[in-house]
Amino acid sequence: MRGFITDPAGAAGLRLADDLPEPVPAADEAVVAVRAYALNSDERNLIARRPDGWRPGQDVSGLVVRAAADGTGPAVGARVVCYLDWEGWAERIAVPVRRIAVLPDNVSFEQAAALPIAGITALRALRVGGAVLGRQVLVTGATGGVGQFAVQLAVAAGATVTALVSGPARVEEARALGAHRVVTTLDGDTLGPFHLVLEGVGGPVLPQAIRRVAAGGHIAWYGNPSRRGAEITLADFFGYAQGWNAHLVGFISPVPEETLGEDLAILVALVSDGRLRPLIGLVRDWTETATAFAAFEDRSARGKFVLTVG
Repeated sequence: MRGFITDPAGAAGLRLADDLPEPVPAADEAVVAVRAYALNSDERNLIARRPDGWRPGQDVSGLVVRAAADGTGPAVGARVVCYLDWEGWAERIAVPVRRIAVLPDNVSFEQAAALPIAGITALRALRVGGAVLGRQVLVTGATGGVGQFAVQLAVAAGATVTALVSGPARVEEARALGAHRVVTTLDGDTLGPFHLVLEGVGGPVLPQAIRRVAAGGHIAWYGNPSRRGAEITLADFFGYAQGWNAHLVGFISPVPEETLGEDLAILVALVSDGRLRPLIGLVRDWTETATAFAAFEDRSARGKFVLTVG
């Protein structure tokens, strides 16, 4: 079986091997023939930390070729999307049925592959704020991998959404996602107070966002792509918005694992009915994964990067 493993001598630290073992599923696992997978920013770090013989791959869609032996989960032939921890960049994978959702006919493998990590993070971070109907919500990094879903999901939930983007070139993209207001800085005195902040930038943006949160509001902090430190003081909660007793949550999205499949099904249904639109910036054959990573690094395309198999 073919699949990617890490190799420090290979392009982007990867090598397409042709001698991987076939998956041996547990009783509650289905075997899926992979049709597409997406790249995530943190996978670059995982590959660097596990450089020799590790098998990457988290966001996967495909066809069930062997149903779970315990009778649970989708049947053979079902089109599915899967949330994995690793090993997804291969021709076939074994997946626990609790991490699988079935795809409607009008959701493509490419769209589905763009959903798991980023979509689950956005969906579960949005829940930190409880009911957001009619509430003010701020999404930072609004056109990034998670941000694009966070904006759309918050709008679908009835929130009034302010999107923070990195510069004027991304303003129209955030508006197309449905944001009611788009800003390039959090300095304006008319911003907030926000019932919920979905924070995916880190660095100096985090304390700036905290200063705009409402009293008793919530900040779900799920990203720090710049790797810059964020210095937070208690005084940040007494900022312009007077966010007394606000809640800052360092957000880890895969927990709880037991309902990953259920949440994937919610995302898939929203794509199917048009309320959620994955932004896909690049689609290539999976043999071009290393090249796709290079484009990922230089940001030569916007949106999710998807590789197709077979």
